[in-house]
Amino acid sequence: MRSNAQYEVVEEREKPQNRNVLADQEIKLIGTSAKAYEDMRLRRVVVWDEKNGCEIELLTNHMTFGSTTIASIYKDRWEIELFFKELKQHLKVKTFIGTTENALRIQIWTALLALLLLRWMHHLSKAKWSFSILCFMTRQNLFTYRALVDWINNPFEIPPNEPDSPGFEQLTLDFGQHTLCTEGNLV
Repeated sequence: MRSNAQYEVVEEREKPQNRNVLADQEIKLIGTSAKAYEDMRLRRVVVWDEKNGCEIELLTNHMTFGSTTIASIYKDRWEIELFFKELKQHLKVKTFIGTTENALRIQIWTALLALLLLRWMHHLSKAKWSFSILCFMTRQNLFTYRALVDWINNPFEIPPNEPDSPGFEQLTLDFGQHTLCTEGNLV
């Protein structure tokens, strides 16, 4: 809820005992900026955030859930917001490619896997980079031929020019009558 929001308390609700809920009220917004909402009743739940040592005011139109449930929903919602912030910052995901539920699920699972792999690389890395620097350096080295473990252990080593090093085996793709060879020519 905005700090300059004007409202009047319509009804005080009973606060749960031994919880971090400081107030549970039904309110009505007032003032010139609230003209469109003047007939709507809203619920204001004030929660004490022990981690940050401050009050958090939550505003909702959901009247049936308990105030602790509303507080936990907002907390979970904030965790989701932080996840998407991390996707945008580190993986440079700005928009979703598809619009169907399946497309969204695939993109979110792929992003989760990528974040998990990057976090594991960050854990294993001997270069004490920040997570954002590791993500940047990984993007810069995506198309270099070297083993990932070697790169993490010695990120500033000059990569081999060709993938002839041990452990780099070129696969042959079979296209029916044609085979794609290691030189990239169809035979």
